[in-house]
Amino acid sequence: MLGTYGFQGQVTAGDGSDKQGKMGAGYNNLRRKKKKQQCKVGREEEGSSSNQPELAAIFQALRDTLIEELLLYFCDNQSLLKAVARWIGEGGKATLVGSLDVDILAAAIEILRKRIAAGTATFLVKVKEHRGEPANEGADIVADKAISDPKVGTEWCQRTNRAVFTWRKPCREAGKVTYQDHHSTFNNSVRDAIQRGAAEHEVQKHEEKLTGVWKQMSTLRRRYESGVKVTT
Repeated sequence: MLGTYGFQGQVTAGDGSDKQGKMGAGYNNLRRKKKKQQCKVGREEEGSSSNQPELAAIFQALRDTLIEELLLYFCDNQSLLKAVARWIGEGGKATLVGSLDVDILAAAIEILRKRIAAGTATFLVKVKEHRGEPANEGADIVADKAISDPKVGTEWCQRTNRAVFTWRKPCREAGKVTYQDHHSTFNNSVRDAIQRGAAEHEVQKHEEKLTGVWKQMSTLRRRYESGVKVTT
């Protein structure tokens, strides 16, 4: 990180926040101290994730920077940088098919395309989260406040055509098991819930079968002990 603050261009850092199903995104510009942008990220009914607001944050930074201005962007989300990097430089044919939050990603890629066409450099730098890096910590605060501040508007609200799955997830607290409702488009959590539900159904089916056999055996034993003749 040493030397990056002397970068001859716009120095920005962005972050996303996902808390209790609510998402917020924000970034700050170290060259323009008063330039802070934040927003709530919609589509909570399709589930929440950290990647969605992270992507919204990088889009905000790109959108608010002039095409001809050099840009340095700090981010603590490695998977987000990989998703964007697939569209930069030479390589295999990239596609948006199967990409999550494709509308936000496409908007960010379009701005990057314009910057590349103009010959303007854009540097996306991975930093470690919660390590005291000033720019990243400032972005984290901005993103968190976006969720709770009623004055902050919401962007990216339009629903996609993806199916939404709803399930109940068991949570253990103080020796007690409670269930919390979750909803999301298909992802690893939905897949795990389906597999867990199928396994629980199989266990319940076998338990009912064993319970029936046990009741039958108990009935036969009581008849035998009471001297009742059991016929076969």
